[in-house]
Amino acid sequence: MTMFVRSSIVIGAFLLSRFACADTQPRTHAQGQITAETPAPASKIITGADQVPAYLPLLKGKRVGMLVNQTSVIGKKLSVDSLRSHGIDIKAIFGPEHGFRANASNGAVVKDEIDKETGIPIISLYGAKRKPSKADMAGLDIMVFDIADVGCRFYTNINTLADVMEACAENNKELIILDRPNPNAYVDGPILDMRFKSGIGKFPIPATHGMTIGEFAQMINGEGWLPNKLKCKINVIKVKNYDHSMYYEMPVKPSPNLNTQASVILYPTLCLFEGTIISQGRGTYMPFTVLGAPALKGKYDFNFKPVSIKGMSESPLHQDATCYGLDLRNTDLKKFHAAKKINLKWMIELYNAYPDKSKFFDSSQSKAMGRIERLIGNDVFVKQLAQGMSEEEIRKTWEPGLTTYKKMRKQYTLYAD
Repeated sequence: MTMFVRSSIVIGAFLLSRFACADTQPRTHAQGQITAETPAPASKIITGADQVPAYLPLLKGKRVGMLVNQTSVIGKKLSVDSLRSHGIDIKAIFGPEHGFRANASNGAVVKDEIDKETGIPIISLYGAKRKPSKADMAGLDIMVFDIADVGCRFYTNINTLADVMEACAENNKELIILDRPNPNAYVDGPILDMRFKSGIGKFPIPATHGMTIGEFAQMINGEGWLPNKLKCKINVIKVKNYDHSMYYEMPVKPSPNLNTQASVILYPTLCLFEGTIISQGRGTYMPFTVLGAPALKGKYDFNFKPVSIKGMSESPLHQDATCYGLDLRNTDLKKFHAAKKINLKWMIELYNAYPDKSKFFDSSQSKAMGRIERLIGNDVFVKQLAQGMSEEEIRKTWEPGLTTYKKMRKQYTLYAD
């Protein structure tokens, strides 16, 4: 897919989908679209990127590489454009999954490009390679990582973070991390059994790790998760006026299928359904806010029909078939966030409602994330549902791993819980 759009379209989209960092904070319309209308409180969160004076001297006179996407903004501008206006010499842009402009479908290979707006080479880290090469790093003095994350083991930004840290460590380059809030900053889910390590799970952490990117980078270093126990020199520009308990509304959609605040908050729960026969709304304009399948006709009245949508889901599960199930768009998001846990009740409900249990965990038709073991992180979850275990009973089996992880995590946190 083409990675770029015309400048006027890009700027217009940002003005509609985000807020001026010094003046406003986002709110959610009835339809859930992220907008920019509500005045900010006095104690407003200030991202690492918006603290330009704190890191500009570190970049002046250096050849800079930036790992960024559409969430990488300073005020109303993309951070690349903003820093160039300050005279920063950006030599290379590195793009993660979905690309620099975030218009590639989930899982789609993204090719290297030249940014039509700046002429800067864009090197894809979600195509032929997953980390910057020695040749890529040779032309740089320092690297900047500035991408908003949603706090899940199976959201690939933390994998890209580790790959960039590895490249920086191997080539003796410093990594500056412009930290941003985690909208799902709680700890929950089973610890990944490393037998199921994959591209959507590289680390022995729970489904939601409860950390910002800056904190997670410290954990990668501290736990020796880079190859050969390498250590990356990192400098985290912390978020101001922030702690993990805060309900944070993302000013820019983090990826094409997380296009509303509801999808962001429900993602840690609904993404688990990508290991099932149940559609999570990919192929609609309400992804990760609905659940359904054709076989549930007669059991639920609510229905939707996934179709091919360029730049979002081009071959969605149950394409062109009517799915019946749950409409979760009216979920009380603040109450859901305050519970600080993924919701297993919807999984249990739909499993029990599905007429052919042997097909419920068949994800072979989907081109998304794949089998349930890689998502939930173990090979006992399917058996637990088949045995009729309750949510509370399943949660008890996540111990003592979850408690042990929480103690380890405390060594690396930069913000209060």
